[in-house]
Amino acid sequence: MFDIFLQIDTTSAVANTAPKVETAFGMLTKGGPIMIPLGILFAMVIYFFTERLLVIKKASAVDENFMNIIRDHIVNGNVSAARSLTKNATNPIAKMIDKGLQRIGKPIDAIEKSMDNVGKLEIYKIEKNMGIISVIARIAPLFGFVGTIIGLVILLKEFATISNPSISQIADAMYIKLITSASGLIIGMLAFLGYNFLDTQINRLANRMEAASSELIDILQEPTKH
Repeated sequence: MFDIFLQIDTTSAVANTAPKVETAFGMLTKGGPIMIPLGILFAMVIYFFTERLLVIKKASAVDENFMNIIRDHIVNGNVSAARSLTKNATNPIAKMIDKGLQRIGKPIDAIEKSMDNVGKLEIYKIEKNMGIISVIARIAPLFGFVGTIIGLVILLKEFATISNPSISQIADAMYIKLITSASGLIIGMLAFLGYNFLDTQINRLANRMEAASSELIDILQEPTKH
């Protein structure tokens, strides 16, 4: 019986001395008030990245045979059918080609310039809110560092009132204050990677638009029935 009680007491003691597993949320809350703006910045990165990604995917959804169909209509002298096709599509390439079709009969330079203007306008629309992600990539680490500096200043002031602070006390306090710096760096890194990914997708779309514009110019310079 005594052995049983001894075993129970030993198990209880081990359970009480076992280290508690801290959740990520619990650790982040120790970062202090500066974690609130950092959390807002993180939410903004997620929102604007997702929103721009959906816009870019929609703008990039172009039928692979789109320009071939446009070529066939123009070669057959059926410009109205080509324009009808471009009007039914809402992607930037279709809008740019439609502007070029509207200028048929004018000098090639004028047609090319009009399409170029439409292309720049469409790219500008797609790049909307990209600047916000870029700014967050720069300021999030700064917020984190500011939080750490403020925390360390307060920490040193508190330790000044303690005669002999232990190494473990100092280490624990430093660990908590560095949470804001780590959070700011992670948010900034995610914003930077997200911005560059979206920028790459936009550049690919811009190249496709430029290729489509050049292809239409080549079609218009061919001997056709239009």
